[in-house]
Amino acid sequence: MKKILLSFLLLQSSGGVIANTNADTEDWIVDGVFTQGIEGPAVDSAGVLYAVNYQQQGSIGKVTAKGQVETLLTFKNGSIGNGIRFDKEGNMYIADYINHNILKVTSSALKQGGDLSEFVSVFAHHDGMNQPNDLAIMDNGILFASDPNWQASSGNLWRINTTGEVTLLEAGMGTTNGIEVSPDNKTLYVNESVQRKVWRYDIDEQGDISNKKLLITFNDFGLDGMRADNQGNLYIARYGAGVIAVVSPEGELLKEIKLTGKHPTNVAFGGNNGKRLFITMQKRGAIEMVEVEFAGRGRY
Repeated sequence: MKKILLSFLLLQSSGGVIANTNADTEDWIVDGVFTQGIEGPAVDSAGVLYAVNYQQQGSIGKVTAKGQVETLLTFKNGSIGNGIRFDKEGNMYIADYINHNILKVTSSALKQGGDLSEFVSVFAHHDGMNQPNDLAIMDNGILFASDPNWQASSGNLWRINTTGEVTLLEAGMGTTNGIEVSPDNKTLYVNESVQRKVWRYDIDEQGDISNKKLLITFNDFGLDGMRADNQGNLYIARYGAGVIAVVSPEGELLKEIKLTGKHPTNVAFGGNNGKRLFITMQKRGAIEMVEVEFAGRGRY
């Protein structure tokens, strides 16, 4: 997936420069194990970490422990995954940005183990999608997908209900990328990579959005995937800056987690207590890990 590397050196919020609070990371998966298309980290209820493009484009890797990866599946029809999410039943959803699909692997198939390439189905499709990128999910199973058009620096926002029905919620946004739902399922966050903005919406039980407001703007570098902890803070991959920005629900930049690499693409919470933050690193083809203060909002 194309990323935008911006050229400034300091990370600033709209409120001014915030001093870094660094946290050392360790390599969970070392350089070159995944391709530079590594993305979509997600952790299932058993604590297993998954990410796309293991060894080759169009695959998903299953990370069972530090330094241990195996192939979960390889897509057919040229599909390449990006964002991954799990629902509460353990079903896996994958954004396929090549074929404009949201793909699904059922929880029963995942429990079988082995190569699951034959068990991938199309859960939702829409020809109007540019390239579904990152996914977010409500507790009731309603999905949201960001949909950037990198060449035009624009993007859309889609909702996919539990039967696979696709609805365009907003068109003509900036370059939509990272997306997340708050722990109470009342707020949807969407960021725009090129414009460096994070937006918030009110959402209801049906996944309808309203009351759009700007949460925070950054002055440099790009924005990529993001997840929330159980306090509602967002952990935002700052592509090119080499940090994860931690932003409060009120839009305050609380701290930055300093990474080994400069090009994080996405994050996911895991570990026995949910306080391990896994970070996929594009240029490295690696996964970094850091222990954080609060657990993630959920393992999906």
